[in-house]
Amino acid sequence: SPYEPDFSHCDFVLDKQKWMDVCSRTAFHSLPLFVSLSLQDQHGPRSQCSQEADKPHGRKGEKQYSCDQCGKGFTGKDSLNKHCVTHTGARPFSCDLCGKSYTQRTHLKRHQFTHSGVKPFSCDLCRKSFTQMSDLKRHHVFHSEVKPYSCDQCGKGFTQKHSLEMHKFIHSIKPYRCDVCGKSYTRSGHLKSHQVVHSGVKPFKCDMCGKSYTQSGHLKNHQVIHSGVKPFKCDLCGKSFTEMKTLKRHQVFHTGVKPFSCDQCGKCFTRKEGLEMHKLIHSGVKPFSCDQCGRAFTCRKNLWMHQVTHSGIKAYRCDICGKAFSHLGSLIWHQRRHTGDKLNYCSECGKGFPTPSALKQHELFHSGVKKHLCDQCGSSFITTGDLKVHKRVHTGEKPYKCRYCEKSFAHSGNRNIHEGLHAEENYNCDQCDKSFGNLSSYSEHKRSHPFCELHTCAIAFSGMFGHGANW
Repeated sequence: SPYEPDFSHCDFVLDKQKWMDVCSRTAFHSLPLFVSLSLQDQHGPRSQCSQEADKPHGRKGEKQYSCDQCGKGFTGKDSLNKHCVTHTGARPFSCDLCGKSYTQRTHLKRHQFTHSGVKPFSCDLCRKSFTQMSDLKRHHVFHSEVKPYSCDQCGKGFTQKHSLEMHKFIHSIKPYRCDVCGKSYTRSGHLKSHQVVHSGVKPFKCDMCGKSYTQSGHLKNHQVIHSGVKPFKCDLCGKSFTEMKTLKRHQVFHTGVKPFSCDQCGKCFTRKEGLEMHKLIHSGVKPFSCDQCGRAFTCRKNLWMHQVTHSGIKAYRCDICGKAFSHLGSLIWHQRRHTGDKLNYCSECGKGFPTPSALKQHELFHSGVKKHLCDQCGSSFITTGDLKVHKRVHTGEKPYKCRYCEKSFAHSGNRNIHEGLHAEENYNCDQCDKSFGNLSSYSEHKRSHPFCELHTCAIAFSGMFGHGANW
């Protein structure tokens, strides 16, 4: 074939590579023979070609072209030219669906796969799917737990090089600061992603349960829950998780190590994020506010839990007395009133409490210290919660509204007592003929019956709290 290169005339051939500086006969496989012959005339006869063989040949993979701005090397001039565009800031290739722009056409094509929804490459271990084979291979490294890239400053390991490079920014300056909560970031993109949290906009919605998220990545992580697949299992307690990072976070609790301590109150945490969240309590900053009542919170999770109260949804119902609750933790706490199960006892008075946090709250009363002062009347209180409740006397605020009439109350307890007046039925015991007008009397009576199912319930709930549940 006239397009087939002839290597017989050259003494220095390197694996029949696509191009050589010495022999133009083998310069380009696609050149016609007459072009190759004309180029041969410029080199001279074979003897001259043999002499030229001592000069360096262009080897495969050799990076002869380097960028003047960053020093990165490239094998071809076209690759260098494409790279140089990244320094100009120009992004000529934009997606007609979402407007996102790229420096190269290949990057745009790769991005457009995300809109098609087609993910032909799936992981055999966790069934997670990807648009490209390279993404699947990168994902497989997470299952192997091999971390070849480690930080020379803190020793933290990473599966990918770019993850290590992004991590290194943590040790450097964080010039991008949020105006709302003061949190700083190493990159402007991270700051922009964070600021969406304060806007309240959640454009990414789960089509199975309706839960919304600020970022598409958070939605994808959530959707794994619906699949039911939990490939990452704890060797110590058998608990399974949808993600490796969640498993690792869980395993820290088994060690009991809490390396992050607050310099103001001494409280210790297993994770740095937990410490940072806690420090907001001391700063007084509450960046997350409810758009319905204006109440502010230090963390987003507490805001979400609060917002459920406005929805009126009480999905967790007690199977003993029928009372419903907005949160699972509240139901578990309530059911201990029926079982009489109190695992945490005060060393001063012997009073029992369902959770360690409730015990700590109680122990403050024994200390007698009232460090929270009212700025209007000078009254002092043991806890901030008591001070807040007291201030309603001055403001006239009554946030607890009766579900059956228009009456409002400053205290939730008073509201609950009032709502009991609307109840048409008493609490009737299903084991004897006695009936009671309030829940506490009914619960006290139920404990007098030797009820095996109730005992089983007590064991189940004590087990939940015994395994580190924190309500």
